[in-house]
Amino acid sequence: MSYFKDPNLPRNTARRRFLGVAAAAGARFASVAAIAMAASSSPARAAGLHLGWGNGNGNSGGNGNSGGGGSSGAQCFLRGTSILTDCGEKYVEDLRIGDRVALPGGDTRAIKWVGRQVFRKGGAHWHDGLVPIRVARHALDSRTPHSDLYLSPGHALFLNGVLIRVKDLVNGTTIAPIAPHDDMTIEYYAVLLATHEVILAQGAAAETFHPSDSNRENFSNFAEYERLYAGEAREEMTSYATVLGEEGGWQHLRALLLLGASPLAPIFDPFEDACEKIDARAKELLT
Repeated sequence: MSYFKDPNLPRNTARRRFLGVAAAAGARFASVAAIAMAASSSPARAAGLHLGWGNGNGNSGGNGNSGGGGSSGAQCFLRGTSILTDCGEKYVEDLRIGDRVALPGGDTRAIKWVGRQVFRKGGAHWHDGLVPIRVARHALDSRTPHSDLYLSPGHALFLNGVLIRVKDLVNGTTIAPIAPHDDMTIEYYAVLLATHEVILAQGAAAETFHPSDSNRENFSNFAEYERLYAGEAREEMTSYATVLGEEGGWQHLRALLLLGASPLAPIFDPFEDACEKIDARAKELLT
């Protein structure tokens, strides 16, 4: 595509195999009860111009190499992403408060707010936490997504009944970061509902924005949120599902225990299973 640099990326060899880590812990837990208790007390949780690239003249929500919401793992869609609503698919930048987005089960939810961020390159290289990750058409299965999907690295997909951050699914081929040209901007949008949900983006199940104590403030239009919801209690929002991935092996293992796996028996790891299926799908697409 003319909008992107050719990534020419090597396969991601950093992906850890948590089953191997768990098995190699040999002896393997000093106390199963102690680990189960730790798990219950520390559950894992979520923390073209029309395709999201601007010409560098828009209002910026941050510097490409500054911290910002993109580098801290905000759940954002790149401009140009199609979101399914009760009126059909709409580009994420065209969504408005009150629009009803479709859930995978067929229900709908009203949009509470849409946050916007724009980033420019601020150094020799784009910050890894900002560069969109492309999930290629049909990378997940023979129909999903129905066209290329671009997400912020910290955005999670709903696979195997759990949430998995797209940065943890990178394989360098069908799922890979794609940096914009140096003179362009990255424009992200976050869809906030009253509850943390999964919606359909380019046909793929992806999480909505999961607010924390401060990540709303990272958006350039945060003043709008403050005006609309002044005095609102900042209560923690429950995660739609358990988050699994590479950010800490023990946290991942504790999450598996919370899902009902026994530390004394072979563990079905939804994350590993998803990775294996994506890798197998990539081989099909590339042959």
